[in-house]
Amino acid sequence: MNYEWPPSTFLSRLRWETRDEFLQQGIEKNYSPHQSLLQQGDSSRHVLLITSGVVKVTASSESGDDVLLAVRIAGDLVGEMAAFEELPRSGTVVACGEVTARIIQLQALESFLTRHPEAMRAILRMLCARLRWANRRRIDYRAYDAPTRFARVLAELGQAYARPASDGDGKRCVLGVTLTQKELASLAGLALPTAEKSLAVLTAQGLVQRSYRNITICDVPKLREFAKLDGEIPY
Repeated sequence: MNYEWPPSTFLSRLRWETRDEFLQQGIEKNYSPHQSLLQQGDSSRHVLLITSGVVKVTASSESGDDVLLAVRIAGDLVGEMAAFEELPRSGTVVACGEVTARIIQLQALESFLTRHPEAMRAILRMLCARLRWANRRRIDYRAYDAPTRFARVLAELGQAYARPASDGDGKRCVLGVTLTQKELASLAGLALPTAEKSLAVLTAQGLVQRSYRNITICDVPKLREFAKLDGEIPY
């Protein structure tokens, strides 16, 4: 398969022959928009390989509030934590649109990783990258004000998921993931009113444009400068 998987994904970390074999594992299933792929608290032991579409990973707190934990795209694995730890699912995975995934049972995954140490290393690098993301959010909370933290999340989401805007000059891109302001606030660790004010600051400076459930980054280099992000984001 000569498909270019996004560079931040698990599949992109594999050689083509290993990747093609992994894409034959499990059973393919299609999901409709807003359908749950995995449910928080469930005790199932399989993982999902997203092969097309975008999903959101959310968790419900004891107070009943839903918090957005992550966004995953084609080429990503989801559900690996509960599978490896043999603990209940810590979050719910929901399709943002039409999604196709391969359901891979834990035994099949472990057998594949045993045969392909390269894939095991890719799993470890993927988990490390996700830990870095979580650590970065904790550091941002203490180191930066709210607009800067919000800009850092937008810039990192943009690098991982955005597509170039059709009317742009190479600096504009559309985030490409349907997220509410509440969900963006969750990723940045901000209260919703604070996130709304932060987004207004970025809009007033001409860094972003808002539309219904989507955001256009008007100038990627300037947004990264505002966000105090130097060099490439390492994941």
